[in-house]
Amino acid sequence: MILVCKKAINIKMCDKFFNRLKGFMFKKNINYGLCFNKCNSIHTFFMFEKIDVIMTDKNNKILYIFNNLGPCRIILPKKNVYYTYEIPNGYNSYKIGDYLQFK
Repeated sequence: MILVCKKAINIKMCDKFFNRLKGFMFKKNINYGLCFNKCNSIHTFFMFEKIDVIMTDKNNKILYIFNNLGPCRIILPKKNVYYTYEIPNGYNSYKIGDYLQFK
């Protein structure tokens, strides 16, 4: 679980090829987050809802934040990113330089 916006949200690891490929594509009513390790870029093709994206280094220090990211968008590769977290839109209360808190 990751603590966002003073409430916890479950995070699912996407460590298999199909899980990484699919992500939140074709999902509605998203109520959990996804973590992609060794991932420094994403796309939101075939997504039905907006999401927030948090990109961190190996120590989970936040390097980039993309709030309210709509469908059909691409985040090009970013330097020093190791983990990419996709969470439901509106859940993010972090800022760049913070460390993600886990429960």
